[in-house]
Amino acid sequence: MRDLWDVILAPVITEKATLQQDLENVYTLIVHPKATKAQITEAVEAAWDVQVEGVRTMRYNGKARRSLMGRLSRNPQVGRRPAYKKALVRLAEGDHIEFYEAG
Repeated sequence: MRDLWDVILAPVITEKATLQQDLENVYTLIVHPKATKAQITEAVEAAWDVQVEGVRTMRYNGKARRSLMGRLSRNPQVGRRPAYKKALVRLAEGDHIEFYEAG
């Protein structure tokens, strides 16, 4: 990967991810499907100037989905959601990442 923003695509902001941030200092990110744990570690450390203790990754396959009126039409158009890779990044004690600035 050429740029660190090619590795990190987006943060995951859900109730579970926010709870993990508060209690365990673990941040959830959507990353490039071919990114390795070492590349993810380098990108997070360079982007936010923090110390990464560990990275766990998981892949999700795209699910099948129908069009909006799929059940009512005679030819339902079946598509797929995109597949993605998610990384759980544990930071050192005292470090944190600000995804959004308040105010």
